[in-house]
Amino acid sequence: MSTIISKIEKEQMKSDVTDFNVGDTVKVHNRVVEGGKERIQMFQGLVIARGGTGINAAFTVRKISYGTGVERVYPVHSPRIAQIDVVSKGKVRRAKLHYLRDRVGKRAIQVKVAE
Repeated sequence: MSTIISKIEKEQMKSDVTDFNVGDTVKVHNRVVEGGKERIQMFQGLVIARGGTGINAAFTVRKISYGTGVERVYPVHSPRIAQIDVVSKGKVRRAKLHYLRDRVGKRAIQVKVAE
């Protein structure tokens, strides 16, 4: 039974996943279907968490939009994600950056850029 499930999961997994980590600023190109048309919508923000393994891997992206924090959780191997661009690499000392939720202004995006 588990061999069948693992076989299906391998077919669903993407082979060209961009390498990024927590603390990086990324642009996620998301496919949006409206009626019969399909367009690409970008969401740029800071990766505050990664979790899961294999087909269940996901990451959380956070940005501040008009003074309000917006977070989206994306599955890494989703067919709705067209591509992921790394805008800048960050240097962090934590696996999860949930403490940024309590911060406002410049402190909310205060992650050191790796050189």
